[in-house]
Amino acid sequence: MTSDERLTYLPIAMVAVGIIFIAGIYPLMIIWPSGWTWHTGHSDYPMMIVGVYATLGVFLIMGARDPMANLSLIWFTVWSSFVHAAIMAIQALEPGHHGHLIGDVPALIVVAIVLAALTPRGAAAHPVG
Repeated sequence: MTSDERLTYLPIAMVAVGIIFIAGIYPLMIIWPSGWTWHTGHSDYPMMIVGVYATLGVFLIMGARDPMANLSLIWFTVWSSFVHAAIMAIQALEPGHHGHLIGDVPALIVVAIVLAALTPRGAAAHPVG
């Protein structure tokens, strides 16, 4: 895929991820708690995660207007998603949490891979002109 093609699809991916982060995480916690929620009973944790990811989603959507001006936001999303997924993957090895290995863990890895694959690097990230 050429740099121009990546730049065509990157804003689309940013908006899609943003919408999922804003509107998709909470419903997934309700519909599939064993793959998306880490606590049973009352916990303040789920709303904190929803709030953080919804905020990131808003900024991804805003950043999609000019991805090249928002490379640090994109790379933050990539690396924080990888780190979050790695930590959760280790925690999901504990009894009662295996559902996360087919839920939120791979979802974050997919987000990171898609955004990383579409984001220009090197000279393509710093066009002359």
